[in-house]
Amino acid sequence: MAKKSSDKQRKSNKAVLKRILHYVKRYSFFIILSFLCSGISVAAQLIVPVLTGYSIDDMIGKGKVDFAGISRIVMAILIAIAVSALAQWLLATCNNKITFQVSRDLRNRAIKKIQKLPLSYLDAHPSGDLVSRIIADVDTFADGLLMGFNQLFTGVITIVGTLGFMFYVNPLITILIVCLTPLSLVVAGFIAKRTYKFFQNQTKIRGEQTAFANEMIEGLKIVQAFGQEEKSMERFDELNQSLQDISQKAVFYSSLTNPMTRFVNNIVYAAVALCGSLYAIASGITVGQLTIFLSYATQYTKPFNEISGVVTELQNSIACAQRVFQLLDEMEEVLEGQVELESDGHVRLEHVDFSYREDVPLIKDFCLDVKPGQRIAIVGPTGCGKTTLINLLMRFYDVQSGSIKVADTDIRDITRHSLRQNYGMVLQDTWLKAGTIRENIAYGKPDATEEEIIAAAKAAHAHSFIKRLPNGYDTMITEDGGNISQGQKQLLCISRIMLSIPPMLILDEATSSIDTRTEIRIQKAFAKMMNGRTSFIVAHRLSTIKEADVILVIKDGHVIEQGNHEELLAKKGFYAELWNNGTAAVGA
Repeated sequence: MAKKSSDKQRKSNKAVLKRILHYVKRYSFFIILSFLCSGISVAAQLIVPVLTGYSIDDMIGKGKVDFAGISRIVMAILIAIAVSALAQWLLATCNNKITFQVSRDLRNRAIKKIQKLPLSYLDAHPSGDLVSRIIADVDTFADGLLMGFNQLFTGVITIVGTLGFMFYVNPLITILIVCLTPLSLVVAGFIAKRTYKFFQNQTKIRGEQTAFANEMIEGLKIVQAFGQEEKSMERFDELNQSLQDISQKAVFYSSLTNPMTRFVNNIVYAAVALCGSLYAIASGITVGQLTIFLSYATQYTKPFNEISGVVTELQNSIACAQRVFQLLDEMEEVLEGQVELESDGHVRLEHVDFSYREDVPLIKDFCLDVKPGQRIAIVGPTGCGKTTLINLLMRFYDVQSGSIKVADTDIRDITRHSLRQNYGMVLQDTWLKAGTIRENIAYGKPDATEEEIIAAAKAAHAHSFIKRLPNGYDTMITEDGGNISQGQKQLLCISRIMLSIPPMLILDEATSSIDTRTEIRIQKAFAKMMNGRTSFIVAHRLSTIKEADVILVIKDGHVIEQGNHEELLAKKGFYAELWNNGTAAVGA
């Protein structure tokens, strides 16, 4: 069982590495330049020990110091150091370019992917976890990638170059070093295998922690209102403790790599020093050549420390990249239609079935024919399918059977952009972006003039409170309008619709957070705006839908009553019961 799991993990890692290479190969020019700079830098560094050895040989023996030769060697060493420094600077520049370009590409892909994911995926996954994948995981991946380029290329070239120089100086001692090398690789490989699962769990728990923190910050008022601060802290402490435990294990095992490989490298160095010294005593090599070997022994083993560190960091990077790729691999929304909608306001639902879960049916065999310009009010108990119907009309979800047609065209054949452009939607849950009041009102019509924006705000009765703000229409509001009231946020959302005025409207308890006096004014503005436009009104307060042309009473996914206010009262059915009981709110 463990072997199967290990094989599966290896295949998964290979697949992730293959995808990473797919992103990296787009910057082949910088990769080639990076490789060349690594070669030049390493070659320049490896020449220095040889030159140093020659200079030592030029100084051995009484009265045999070759000052002219030493001067030339010192000049050559300085040139080699300068060339190495320049090559390293170019190497760092290239590697940073590759890393940050790849990170940018990944984030762009991830954001584009989120725009194409079905609403069902976003409903089922915490937003904090998605943010963690796009920000924290990509950052960690970039750090590992940068370390890989900075140290892996240079390390491999250093090992190959050092071996070449050592074989040139003395093949026998070089063979001894090569025989001891696998010890370092075995140690690094042993530790790397055990660190991956810890890094994988670390990224998962970090995503959960980010999601929880995001959830608590967004709902802080509710948390405090219900006195749940301690429980929230307890849950956060649990996640924090889990992250600490798994992080400590990951860091502990990964930190073993460097000292263990250094221990092996010191053994190699001691073996070279001992064998080289004995060889020098036997006049097999000069003192200068022994110095070269000792220097190369250090340079040869040092990359193994760096590479082992890179391998450990890459385990973390692969785990993070895997989470990002999991997001990119999610199924997108059903294929886009090709028809550009020119709506006449005629909407028809034919035998529509839909449920969020297969074992819990919601809407069954739903039929509705809405004539152009009609105002359709939708009422019913909580969970009956009112808001779900709105989601289907906007194609946030697709029907499981049957069809929804606008202007006699199935909405699955219509481009989502043109379908949604033909609807104006005001929801009970408001959303505003960080920016100015003006930018938020013009969100659906960015090219709107100042006069149009002000006229829309006046129509929504938002102009007066906007003028009282410190900078009027240029007042900056924080994310989701955190520095203005809920009612003011809703007025701005209504202003947004007043500005664009599309041919069809969806009002899902659009005035729920507005005072009664302002609501009466806005209802008049809505009545004017809805004139000649097909409108769907989801209402909790029955008093707001008396003027609708058709009222649909939905229960358990079926239309159980249909008609205008007077007709439904005359039927003395479910609607009449709601009305006569004075129900002021009928769930969303």
